[in-house]
Amino acid sequence: MSGRPPVVEPDAGAGPSTPAGGVRAAAPSDAGPGQPGAPGAASASPRRSLVELVVVAALVVALFVIFGAGDLLVVIACLIVMVMVHELGHLLAAKHGGMKVTEYFLGFGPRLWSIRRGETEYGIKAIPAGGYVKIPGMTNLDEVDPADEARTYREQPFHARLLVAVAGSAMHFIMAFLMLWSLLVFVGVAQTGKLQVQGLVPVAGVANPAAAGGIRPGDIVVSVDGRPVGGSVSTLATVIQDHAGRPVHVVVERDGVRRRLTVTPVNERLHHEAGVVTPAKGAPDGVIGVELGNPTAVEGVVSAVPAAVGDLGRFAWASIVGVGRLFSPTAMLSRFHQVASARAANRAEANGTRVSSIVGAVQVADQAAHAGVGDLLAVLISINVFIGVFNLFPMLPLDGGHVLIAVYERVRSRRGRTYHADVGKLMPFTWLMLAFLGILFVTTLAVDVVHPIANPFG
Repeated sequence: MSGRPPVVEPDAGAGPSTPAGGVRAAAPSDAGPGQPGAPGAASASPRRSLVELVVVAALVVALFVIFGAGDLLVVIACLIVMVMVHELGHLLAAKHGGMKVTEYFLGFGPRLWSIRRGETEYGIKAIPAGGYVKIPGMTNLDEVDPADEARTYREQPFHARLLVAVAGSAMHFIMAFLMLWSLLVFVGVAQTGKLQVQGLVPVAGVANPAAAGGIRPGDIVVSVDGRPVGGSVSTLATVIQDHAGRPVHVVVERDGVRRRLTVTPVNERLHHEAGVVTPAKGAPDGVIGVELGNPTAVEGVVSAVPAAVGDLGRFAWASIVGVGRLFSPTAMLSRFHQVASARAANRAEANGTRVSSIVGAVQVADQAAHAGVGDLLAVLISINVFIGVFNLFPMLPLDGGHVLIAVYERVRSRRGRTYHADVGKLMPFTWLMLAFLGILFVTTLAVDVVHPIANPFG
């Protein structure tokens, strides 16, 4: 949640973001030249600045579309929304608890546009590397105007501080749940235990054997030559290859009715020798010309709720395991090895232990967007849950660090006497955590740039 170590700066600019943005403490002279309410503020109206910003944004969108990168633009937009919804969670929780919130911004660096509503300034900055919410008095180290002390984060009751600390991650879990529910209801998920004919493909310039035998796209293959297929392509392929030129019985399910069909695979090798087709070396003999995959099934509006909750739990557990693996010495050394060795990077990718940087995440999400909305939703769900879990790691500057401090202060407090932890004593651990995050960022980025992730969607 905290976008930087909790130190006091007389004119605080935006600090580095956490994986989803950050919450910062307000400094007494936080408004600078050109900012609303600051001496010497620019005379240009927020409306004119907004029009200029919209024009620039429209030009950027047009360039993405012209160069055929519309899917990439959608992915970037989704990630920006995820970051700002994270920050919106902190914002709403803080306002609900009666705390003062001075800023809610997308990006860091120079302001491009902002507008003030009440005591909060909303806006966009030049470097779109995250977002933040600024709340006075996040720790005992922050200098705050005495007039604002009663409304600082540190002066609020335990439940209010805890809500602010967990609100960002909670928003990721809410987004993931809504996307899971939408995926189940509107798109459907693959049934890995079934094999479906996705389409028919030409075979060696002759009539398609599958079509001639009565197989149609959408059929569920139940068995072949009396052997149950389930979701195994290899079972069907083995039988078909061994029956080149000989009839084979295939049972399919169509519209809930099972049908027993007879299909005669074409001897592809003979057609190759006749000069009709040129298969790869060692190509199988028997083919019937079908494209196979797993069928998708949708859930009802109500039944999708428990299903989405169960899937969210599985995503969360996988993310917890993944976060735990991040901090192991073996994994840290492995990331350095992956930078130097494509084989190591590929092996980690195959084992599911490779950690992606923001570049890798965008690349995979872009590939998923090309594959279809279902694949894109699955990737965005995974990113949301991982960020939600990672931000709860109990160490500053992450959200979990503020959760840990709030719980510790609650345990140490006595009736009539509120205990405030001295965050200064945690600074060595905070800097250690920042060093780890920096190394993680550099190594994962280097791996993704030097050894790009293979397209998992074909």
